[in-house]
Amino acid sequence: MIGKWSTAVGRAVRGQSAPVTYGLIVLCCLIFVIGPASGLNPAYGTGDELLVAQRAYFRRWGVVPSDLFGGGPREALTPATALFIHGSWLHLLGNMLFFYVFGLMTEERMGHVEFALFYLGCGYLALLGYAAANAGSQQSLVGASGAISAVLGAFLYLFPKARVTSLFPFLFFLPLRFPAWVVLPFWFALQWLAAGRSDSGPGVAYLAHLVGFSLGFVYAWARYGRRTAAAPSPGALPGPPAPQPGQVDRE
Repeated sequence: MIGKWSTAVGRAVRGQSAPVTYGLIVLCCLIFVIGPASGLNPAYGTGDELLVAQRAYFRRWGVVPSDLFGGGPREALTPATALFIHGSWLHLLGNMLFFYVFGLMTEERMGHVEFALFYLGCGYLALLGYAAANAGSQQSLVGASGAISAVLGAFLYLFPKARVTSLFPFLFFLPLRFPAWVVLPFWFALQWLAAGRSDSGPGVAYLAHLVGFSLGFVYAWARYGRRTAAAPSPGALPGPPAPQPGQVDRE
């Protein structure tokens, strides 16, 4: 059993068994680079002109809760389009690191088509849940963290014994290895505490993290039941950094 999992993990890390994960990472990076948030596209100008373009861009493609439930078909699509929009370089790189670490093996276990539908469906519902809880907000919500949090939730159920290397600020950023059943519930608890302290202003949409993670875990439990309790080989997996606040609500 360990030998089979080692082979599967090796194929996933080399990209042979995770085309959806790598494809989504490339797509998110490409969309960010050509958009106004990267600051690299001269078509959006500089200074105040660039800031105006960024706000318009986030409002067009992101989720605006106050518009979502009273709008038409275009607004109903924004929880899907917002998954591919990021507010800053740090926002993008943090999300993609999360996705790279936990997406490869999850896609390997689920299969490509199921994983793609799982990612998009849970991401849409996570943003929808956040918008429903903040229906009067006019802040634009962008980012893939709702979908990626769902991947984390599924990973916890599918690979609870996988070793994850994490950096803890209160331990002077020493890299320590813990099983996923320790690291991911700890991450979930941090999101829960942060969600209770957050206000309606711009920042990180912690509630979308909680909704996505819960959806991912419940889906994996319902879909795979008791059939998957095997862990991969105990090689260290790099842990993701803590999320940082940005100009718009982001996940």
